[in-house]
Amino acid sequence: MASPGRLELLETLAQGERSVEALSRASGMSVANTSHHLQTLRDAGLVVSRKEGLQVIYNLGDDQIPAVLAGIRHVAERRSAEVERIVREDFGSRDEVTPVKRDELLQLVRSGEVTVIDVRPEEEFRAGHIEGALNVPLDSLPRLLSKLPKQQEIVAYCRGPYCMFALEAVEELRKQGYRARRLEEGYPEWKASHLPVKKET
Repeated sequence: MASPGRLELLETLAQGERSVEALSRASGMSVANTSHHLQTLRDAGLVVSRKEGLQVIYNLGDDQIPAVLAGIRHVAERRSAEVERIVREDFGSRDEVTPVKRDELLQLVRSGEVTVIDVRPEEEFRAGHIEGALNVPLDSLPRLLSKLPKQQEIVAYCRGPYCMFALEAVEELRKQGYRARRLEEGYPEWKASHLPVKKET
């Protein structure tokens, strides 16, 4: 996990299982380099694989890996001035409304008081998403706005607490007159907490 490339692969797999080729595209690494990193991660028990036709599909080896990644992130937040600056400038200055915490969102969903949108790409949504969420990829938001109810608050989420997709979606929704907030964290943290998720078949 000391390798940035391997950390990126784990972060990507936290969104849902992927083929070697899909992981190569997501990370920008060659297929050979991606396979090498995945073999190292598999040997360490951090990922598992299965065959699907001619493809090898990878997934996280343990549900608690997102919590480990979050722990690394929290240490970086406390110890790195650069991370603290990014959080302050990119999130604090752009979003003064308090984000929604997981427990609060769960209550809002159960009471039917909120519309939840997943602004990640469709491939990630299909691999797994918060149960009841609508897939509204950020680049499709302008044309899908009319399908979102204005009478309900909208909560957007994406890949994690530093994913800019949700922040940008909330900014656009507010400009168009919607009440919108972002989820404080993202799909991996929601799934790691064993909250309701769904996978498209």
